[in-house]
Amino acid sequence: MDNKSFYTRHMLLQYGRQLISSRKLIRYRELLGQGDGRGESPPTPETQRKLMVERITREVVDNLIFAGSENPVVLEVRDRLDTELGENFVFQYPPGEMDFKIFREKNGELEEIVANEKHMIMGKLWDITRKTVAETML
Repeated sequence: MDNKSFYTRHMLLQYGRQLISSRKLIRYRELLGQGDGRGESPPTPETQRKLMVERITREVVDNLIFAGSENPVVLEVRDRLDTELGENFVFQYPPGEMDFKIFREKNGELEEIVANEKHMIMGKLWDITRKTVAETML
């Protein structure tokens, strides 16, 4: 019976990873469709660095935070967010849904965050992640 439980958990974990990958592909496809196609001069090193920080920030937010990674950067970002907002938050992609949900953890129970507060938390999460990535890049 222990093996069935392991295989079931492993299958669900793989399914979760596939969902995250498919969401990333959808977002990339949307971004590619928004390009203006104009030829521009090569970006400056500062612009390249800024673009790289933005790309890594998006990767950290999309993949690692919502996947529940124990990566040191993710742990630092979550600690900073919890400290700045004074609460513990849980980020999840519920099964079968394309949009993520944020829950506030109170007394061991999860309370879903409403839209306005969700946007505020995501903005704060993005700012904290971008600052953390910029600080850790050489």
